[in-house]
Amino acid sequence: MIILVLNCGSSSVKFQVCRMPEYQVLVKGSIGKIGYSDAEFKLKIKDHVQILETLPIKDHESGINLILNTLKSRENSLGFALTDLAAVGHRVVQGGEQCNNSIPITPAIIDYIESIKDLAPLHNPHHLSGIYACAKLLPGIPQIAAFDNGFHMTLPRHAYLYALPLELTEKYKIRRYGFHGIAFRSMVAQAEKFLPKGHEGYRIVNMMLGSGTTANAVYYGTSIDVSTGFTPQEGLIQSTRAGDMDAAALLYLMKKENMSLSDADTMINKKSGWLGLSGMGNDMRDIYEASLTGNQRAIDTIATVCHRFRKYIGAYAAEMGGLDLLIFSGGVGENAWYIREAVCVGLEFMGIVLDPHKNRELSGEGLISTASSAVQILVVSANEEKIIAEDTFGILDDSD
Repeated sequence: MIILVLNCGSSSVKFQVCRMPEYQVLVKGSIGKIGYSDAEFKLKIKDHVQILETLPIKDHESGINLILNTLKSRENSLGFALTDLAAVGHRVVQGGEQCNNSIPITPAIIDYIESIKDLAPLHNPHHLSGIYACAKLLPGIPQIAAFDNGFHMTLPRHAYLYALPLELTEKYKIRRYGFHGIAFRSMVAQAEKFLPKGHEGYRIVNMMLGSGTTANAVYYGTSIDVSTGFTPQEGLIQSTRAGDMDAAALLYLMKKENMSLSDADTMINKKSGWLGLSGMGNDMRDIYEASLTGNQRAIDTIATVCHRFRKYIGAYAAEMGGLDLLIFSGGVGENAWYIREAVCVGLEFMGIVLDPHKNRELSGEGLISTASSAVQILVVSANEEKIIAEDTFGILDDSD
């Protein structure tokens, strides 16, 4: 079975074409800077770069159309045709309370995702763009949605409630939903390659550290807490999101700066985080390089970000009555040894003992804790596309 997996972001599309159930990746690639004249299109066939070009792409439909036309033009060399596609699997960040498992996309599901898109304004509208584009460009092909918050619907009531008037939270379905759930499913699956037993035997803190960041507590196989909340804004300091803050500070700024609701939303979601703290951008590599030159804003940014990371690790360890495994993933989690070191050093009292040499020398996945560390520290590469492909295949296979 040939499956197309799409992960549509605000200005990007990541895609894979894979053969299931063996999860053989036939083609993968991405489009970045959608909406600009210098959008970037990359395509790999069996890990060999075939296309790397810059061109104008006005919207997601145009981008997906480019992907499909490119695949069609290369059918002779790919070993499959577009007519072989059995389904399209989509990542959808927010499924609200109703959509917790991966499910077929129907008109009713589309209407529901439309109705809650304000809960993830940087994501759900763009996922919908991908769904609409595939419905138009691949008519009759089943589409499956894998929801990012589904993994966290096991949170106990006391962990997802907000201390607002209960009548209002129930009326408007305001609660902690949590995100990066597909990535966390992948992280614990990847971790099992390095563990003597399944992840259900461990108390785990997952640290998904990319441009979006989320911490997650998994208690013997069940997600019991997560840092992102009603929207992806809450929790850790992210590349452009403020994360946890005093809500009254935002109200104060709105009054002082005469901000509209839209202005405030843009500030906390797109102009804050690493970008707002550093004043130089939202790429952690650039911030780190600046910190080495003594740039105080860069130094403060890294210290503040890592302080928040450490707080969540400690809080989740307390919530679970201990910790057995700490997992890092994401672009920063996998590649920024200096962030992992800043987070872990000083947590030896919790049994977290980092091996500095392993940490700095690691390339790819592996253990970076010492042999004597009571808590194993692991770096893995999350593969959301694999999880989406597996869910899509499973749904189609069950329907046969």
